[in-house]
Amino acid sequence: MARILFIIPFILVASVASAQQQGQDACARDVSRFCRAHMNDGDQIVLACLKEHRARLSKACEKVLTDHGQ
Repeated sequence: MARILFIIPFILVASVASAQQQGQDACARDVSRFCRAHMNDGDQIVLACLKEHRARLSKACEKVLTDHGQ
């Protein structure tokens, strides 16, 4: 029983990291296409750039933004 309680946090962390990676993968092409000039300016700047180009984003990236309340 103690082993199970020890393993659960690692499983949760792995699943969150996987979800974040999928979000990055979904928007990577859109970032390089529309926000290349801002890629080194920080996440908030890139997010603002993606929001500016929302109408032109891929469906996958649009879904990631929507799912994260953006």
